[in-house]
Amino acid sequence: MGPTMAREINSKANPQRRTHRGFSLIELLIVIAIILIIAGIAIPNFLHARMAANEAAAAANTRTISSANVTYSATYGNSYAGSLGTLGAPAGTVLASCNAAILIDEVLSNNGGGNTSSKTGYTYTYVPGPPIATPPPGCAPGVDSYTLQVAPLVYQVTGIRKFFVDPTGVIRFTSDGSVPTSLSSPMQ
Repeated sequence: MGPTMAREINSKANPQRRTHRGFSLIELLIVIAIILIIAGIAIPNFLHARMAANEAAAAANTRTISSANVTYSATYGNSYAGSLGTLGAPAGTVLASCNAAILIDEVLSNNGGGNTSSKTGYTYTYVPGPPIATPPPGCAPGVDSYTLQVAPLVYQVTGIRKFFVDPTGVIRFTSDGSVPTSLSSPMQ
C-alpha cells in the first residue's frame, strides 16, 4: 500500500478531516437574501423616522422664532423684528443690539442677513409687515406684524407638514402640501 492509497483510506475513514475552502454559492445567496429582506423592512422605517425628526425640528424652530420675536419686542420696544437677520446676528457678534439681537442661531437667521433660511430639511420664509413709524434711536424700524412660513425642502422626502406662525404665536400646519394660512388647523 503506497502513501497515496493511505491518504485516501484515512480521509474516507475520518470524514471530519476534510477541509472547507469557503462558503457554497447557495449559502452566500441565502445570507444575501436575508440581508435584503432586513434592509427592505428597515429602510422605509428609517426614512419615515428621519422625516418625523425633521418635522419636529421645524415645529421647534418655528416656536423659537416666534418666541424670539416676542422677546425682541419686549426688550427693544421696536415692535417685531424686520427680518430673521435682526433676530440673529452675523458670526462673531458678541454684543446684542436692536439690529442684531442674537436671539436665534446663525443658521436660522441666515448668518444675520435675509428673510429666508434653511435648516434640517425645511425652508423658513419670514415675511415682515409694514414698518413702524418711529423706531427707537439707533434701531432699524421694526414691523407691526409678520408671518413665518416653513416648508419642507423636498415635499414628502424631508417632510410633509408645512407650518405657519404670526404674532398670535399659534403654530398652524397643513399636511396636504398646501400653503398654511392663519385659518389652518392649529398644532395640537
